[in-house]
Amino acid sequence: MSTLTMTKVHNFSAGPGILPEEVLKQAAEACINFDNLNLSLLEISHRSKSFDAVMENARALVKELFEVGDEYEVLFLGGGASLQFAMVPYNLLRENGTAGYINTGVWAAKAIKEAKIVGNTKVLASSEDKKFTYIPQGYEIPSDLDYLHITSNNTIYGTEMKSFPKTNVPLVCDMSSDIFSRKVNAKDFALIYAGAQKNMGPAGTTMVMVKKDALGKTGRKMLSMLDYQAHIKGGSMYNTPPVFPIYVSYLTLLWLKKNGGISWIEKVNQQKADCLYNEIDRNPLFVGTVEKADRSNMNVCFLLKDAALEPEFDALWKKANISGIRGHRDVGGYRASLYNALPLESVQVLVDCMKEFEKQKG
Repeated sequence: MSTLTMTKVHNFSAGPGILPEEVLKQAAEACINFDNLNLSLLEISHRSKSFDAVMENARALVKELFEVGDEYEVLFLGGGASLQFAMVPYNLLRENGTAGYINTGVWAAKAIKEAKIVGNTKVLASSEDKKFTYIPQGYEIPSDLDYLHITSNNTIYGTEMKSFPKTNVPLVCDMSSDIFSRKVNAKDFALIYAGAQKNMGPAGTTMVMVKKDALGKTGRKMLSMLDYQAHIKGGSMYNTPPVFPIYVSYLTLLWLKKNGGISWIEKVNQQKADCLYNEIDRNPLFVGTVEKADRSNMNVCFLLKDAALEPEFDALWKKANISGIRGHRDVGGYRASLYNALPLESVQVLVDCMKEFEKQKG
């Protein structure tokens, strides 16, 4: 029996995350017969006309969904967002310049660590003092920074920037876990990057959208594989690209566009988040872990007030075919990731489990 016709599993995995079922079916077919070539996508040349069209269309779709023009270039690269922690300062931080960072969680801290190796890096604000349960506000942004780096959504701790810093310095954002989940003014950013596996596709590729005039100013001699301009010149094919993850990301972007784009999915995502947060706040057995004003619409973190009840609650949600809601080891409790492809139906199943547990223990 195909896994796509088995009993429905409600997949709240934080990453790799859920993908649309129709995308999985199309991707599976492409592994057997891609573009009616009677060849697998996995075995054709990345220089073939068929895959070249996928790459060009995927890059164009990113720009279309972000509503930007030819002042930006889009790349699909390997190495995950973690490689971008190094590539961003390597390409944007001048040898005698300074980069600014906001520390809002584990991934922001890892980006800061890499940037400090490349050059002078200042942490302008941090929420580490309260275990990353809020987004810092009211910090000063020096006007002479080469760029300011932020992380829009914090997968582990469940916080999300509801607005972005107003600044004249180039703004860089790691959007790995909330990309294309809501409307943003992409033109405010010099560079946006995102690992595909949380909200855009499978693990294995990272999307980078960079403003052309932000590049070529560091003064350093660049290593080709770490040079955005080398990858731009090569059309994201300076070396063999991660073909399958790019294709599935392309299909996911098509799915998003076909269903109504960012405006459509933002409304759906808000419904899902409201549904779950309302139950967390209503149900006396549960409590949220972060400041309400900074709650993520993508990663909902919560606890049982009595941790001793966890084994019983775990048995209940597992019986309901719920998967992937155990919290990160740094936070504990539960984390429900509400990525674009997760239907409202799945959120309601989780909420029903929480209500049933209240009946049992109330």
